[in-house]
Amino acid sequence: MYLSPRTLLRSLAFSLLACAAATAQPLPLPPEVDAALARAKVPRDAVAFLVVDAQNPGALPRLAHRTTASMNPASVMKLVTTTAALDLLGPAYQWATPVYTEGSVRNGVLQGNLYIKGQGDPKLVLERLWLLLRRVQGLGIKTIAGDIVLDRSAFSLPEVDPAQFDGEPLRPYNAAPDALLVNFKSVVMTFTPDRAAQVAQVQVDPPLAGVALPASVPLSAGDCGDYRGALKADFADPLRIRFAGSYPASCGEKVWPVAYADPKTYAQRAVLGLWESLGGSLQGSVRLGTVPSTLAAGKPAFVSSSAPLSEVVRDINKYSNNVMAQQLFLTLGRAAFAPLPANGAEPAELPTGSLAPSRAAVLRWWRERLGTEEPPVLDNGSGLSRQERITAQALGRLLQAAYVSPVMPELMSSLPISGVDGTLRRIKGATSAHLKTGSLSNVVARAGYVLAASGKRYVLVAFINHANANDARPAVDALVEWAGRDQ
Repeated sequence: MYLSPRTLLRSLAFSLLACAAATAQPLPLPPEVDAALARAKVPRDAVAFLVVDAQNPGALPRLAHRTTASMNPASVMKLVTTTAALDLLGPAYQWATPVYTEGSVRNGVLQGNLYIKGQGDPKLVLERLWLLLRRVQGLGIKTIAGDIVLDRSAFSLPEVDPAQFDGEPLRPYNAAPDALLVNFKSVVMTFTPDRAAQVAQVQVDPPLAGVALPASVPLSAGDCGDYRGALKADFADPLRIRFAGSYPASCGEKVWPVAYADPKTYAQRAVLGLWESLGGSLQGSVRLGTVPSTLAAGKPAFVSSSAPLSEVVRDINKYSNNVMAQQLFLTLGRAAFAPLPANGAEPAELPTGSLAPSRAAVLRWWRERLGTEEPPVLDNGSGLSRQERITAQALGRLLQAAYVSPVMPELMSSLPISGVDGTLRRIKGATSAHLKTGSLSNVVARAGYVLAASGKRYVLVAFINHANANDARPAVDALVEWAGRDQ
């Protein structure tokens, strides 16, 4: 098999980094970090810290504390998934959502079914679904005599209770992956005060067919405070969202996203609601199904292409989007086990995505790039898991390898910047850093790159696994500031 010089150099760089094991005596924790841990009542054996030169894997770490301990990284595990994806798929990779028509179009009427085949697009949000349906109308279709059929067969996953992980089924971060993931299965409610009418207007996006929602709620006086609690929302009936309270006028406009209470029917309701809002007519129904083999063998009416992977990775890491990370993780399994194309053409169909082949694909990539470095324990690739584990040393080696790889700019630019954006927007400090954050009950984590005062860049990994982890966040902040002072 021919390997390009670039591929050989990249593989060599990864291999050298993986094999350059730096041995060091245990180093004491910086006093400010130690003090912050003591105040939080978190023992030293519940944390793992690493600070090491990003460009020189042979250098002794500035700090190495319990770096071989297997730790729960929470959302920091997304660094493994996104780095593997950038390397294996390339930053320009896009997901395709083909649309098929069955029957002819006469006088604006499609005499048959319309099929939308999901293939794992992590960002098929409201505006892109709107554009897809507008493209359907661009085919001259105003009425569909048959059904709109949604094909979700690209993924084969067990049904998941959204309350299973933490008892919060209405939190958008608990949305389950789906081959046709529409708008993260979420409802976005916008509240806009109208002081003259003494109400707050309520708008919901996307419009969900068959779901009733009040057009307005009463305004109230007082501070904004917990406006969500003041609304006294009731989501128990998926077909009727109710508000028994009021909305504080002092809040101004607020946007509240919630996961739809019946996620199994979300895509059907969203597609029908948006199609009708565009003036489209449907004589049949929106239902789940598969594209007939006779249609799938031919050319689709059109293909809706996703945002490039570089943009998807940015959303995943900046905002720690769990379901997007899981969509990407499942895509890695599909792509890795695709049949070899004939005559240089793309394979007509990727295999069905599931967790087992995705884990195998990422672990195979890990062995090829990082050799014998202890691999992570993978579950769904997002960190929203109690099973996933990785050592600070292993993650540090991965970040060192990524720093000298061709995809370094895309990976680094996807990480939150301290005090600037993403999940680190509110974390102020004197040190400039690009760091992925992670947070679960009993877990706080941060990992990425710190730019020191000398101009040198360091890899930093910090894991805290303890019941008081949340109280120990100042210790991680102190570690970042310490890493930035290297003179």
